[in-house]
Amino acid sequence: MDKNIDYRMRVLVADDFATMRKIVRNILKQIGFDNIVEAEDGQAAVQVLKNDNIGLVVTDWNMPNMTGLELLQKIRSDPKTANIPVLMVTAEGLKENVVAAVKAGVNNYVVKPFTAEVLQEKIEQIFKKLAG
Repeated sequence: MDKNIDYRMRVLVADDFATMRKIVRNILKQIGFDNIVEAEDGQAAVQVLKNDNIGLVVTDWNMPNMTGLELLQKIRSDPKTANIPVLMVTAEGLKENVVAAVKAGVNNYVVKPFTAEVLQEKIEQIFKKLAG
């Protein structure tokens, strides 16, 4: 357990693939989070963000209706959600995608396939940075 992380925070997992959401949810539970909400794409995630107090967003890059990058840009452009940490999960290891996500304000980045340890490490890095 990382002292920089409030494990009671609500975590939003956005991915169009139900199996992937389940995998991420299970890893988050292993790490210590149990307040997890899911969205099947960026548009659904935006609705959750409007109605819920979210402390961390874990989003896939490739989704229909609204991509993870578009979701990230929307999160950063709204003062209500601008400071929510975002972890991007993607099968795309392309350098230009990483650069685009970083420019858009992503807090960290995980390339599929990944292990529970890698996901935990990336989340801990985010909150360590935020804690200063």
